[in-house]
Amino acid sequence: MRLIFILVSICLALFFTSCRSVRKVTNSDRTTASSIPKKKGDRNFIDGIEVTPGSKVISKHKTTSTATTKKSNSTDRNAGNNIERASILQLKYAVIMDVPVEDLTNIPLLELIDKWWGTRYCMGGSTENCIDCSAFTQIILREIYAQTLPRTSQEQYNIAKRVEYEDLQEGDLVFFSAGGRSITHVGVYLQNNKFVHASTSGGVTITDLSDKYWNPKFRGGGRVR
Repeated sequence: MRLIFILVSICLALFFTSCRSVRKVTNSDRTTASSIPKKKGDRNFIDGIEVTPGSKVISKHKTTSTATTKKSNSTDRNAGNNIERASILQLKYAVIMDVPVEDLTNIPLLELIDKWWGTRYCMGGSTENCIDCSAFTQIILREIYAQTLPRTSQEQYNIAKRVEYEDLQEGDLVFFSAGGRSITHVGVYLQNNKFVHASTSGGVTITDLSDKYWNPKFRGGGRVR
């Protein structure tokens, strides 16, 4: 009987000892678990941006993508080329017209004149191979000022509102006569006493109204705009 009591006592002692060990292990595990860092998916970065796997990141800061940068650079290059083109035309025609470069602001007009510059004259012509004076004024008024003119210089003179010499403005028509009352030549006034026209001798060119050949033939200005 005594032997049985001793065995039971030993078993109880072993039981309670094992329970305390389990509690220590459990407490140790809980302590370790509390010190485990958050998962990478829950990590917080600057500016309160939270990143989770598979989600899009929306930043509060402005950014520029590579595609946008390339497009911007391309636009800048095109703008630079346009400015360079305009500057060359302005310099060229500032010399021809004897005016300050900054006074030549109608770049489309300069480009059109430059396109036709030197085109030879031929009666009835209206192409880049050859052109006459009234066809040339038709082109300028249509493409630059959105105005439609009749075909001949006399007809253009008939519909134009008379403009005094001192009141001439860019885009006005200037009329000439080789003799008599009929109008035989027409050009487009620019500025600084200069006009552009398709002349019989030099083709499309710019001439001064004081020119010794054209001045005696000048019959007045006209406006259709």
